[in-house]
Amino acid sequence: MPRVAFLGLGAIGTPMARHLARPDFDLAVWNRTAARAEAFAAAHDARAVTTPAEAARDRDVVVTCLPVSRDVESLLAGPDGLLATMPAGAVLVDCTSGDAATSRRIAAPLAERGIGFLDAPVSGGVSGAEQGTLTVMIGGDEATLARVRPVIECFGKKIVHCGAVGAGDALKAVNNALLAMHIWGTAEGLVALEKAGVKAEVALDVINTSSGRSNASMNLFPERVVTRAFPRTFRLALLDKDVGIAAELAREQRITAPLLQLTSELFRMAHHELGEEADHVEAARVVERLGGAIIGGGDAAGSAST
Repeated sequence: MPRVAFLGLGAIGTPMARHLARPDFDLAVWNRTAARAEAFAAAHDARAVTTPAEAARDRDVVVTCLPVSRDVESLLAGPDGLLATMPAGAVLVDCTSGDAATSRRIAAPLAERGIGFLDAPVSGGVSGAEQGTLTVMIGGDEATLARVRPVIECFGKKIVHCGAVGAGDALKAVNNALLAMHIWGTAEGLVALEKAGVKAEVALDVINTSSGRSNASMNLFPERVVTRAFPRTFRLALLDKDVGIAAELAREQRITAPLLQLTSELFRMAHHELGEEADHVEAARVVERLGGAIIGGGDAAGSAST
């Protein structure tokens, strides 16, 4: 029976962990808010623990899913940390949307103790996590991936080995930077069309059967922006973080990437304006405020402030 620990029961982590709470797995769960882990254990086939060290004790696989790589790194050291109890031969699978440099720092002390590490950020959102259909981008050793693949397959439908440690983080950051570009660019185009007298519904009907279509235009804008629903499924703060990682990657690789850098600046501005709890699609509100028109009609100032 695989012995698995899951650390980080957030919006994505909780449904991921549910897929591991099964009779043929021995699952321990930990969360910084202990009550969340206790509630999860009470509702599922799992055991709540109070420290990362307790979570990692005698585990074959430890899965982490936290906001940033620094959070994962902070769990390693000390008497309550993962390194205090994680056995040689175990593997840490980090599903955080993190940065490659920190993942490499995390991997080094683990390797000294004979512990494997994979950066394994996921894509597919809360719905993909709930359905167990996430795309998982893997950085690390292929043999290590083969050992833990049965665990990852519980929540991931498409598992892609991207390269050495940090490669998964890099690809996830660029993917999310493209998402950010699509959101901002679609918002700018639709605001301009609204001011020119073309309704967003008409514009999207054409765009979504033409070459300008994207997930943003086909799904996010019709379902969230035109309707003014703006459900909070993925925080703008986290997308800001991811775009910043992609922009830093471009700088590290010494490539000219003005669009990546500009997107990073724009989403940092939107994050600052809209706050920590805003959804990523709400960046469109900032574009509306700057352009003086609402996608779908209405009062730009009123919409941007709600």
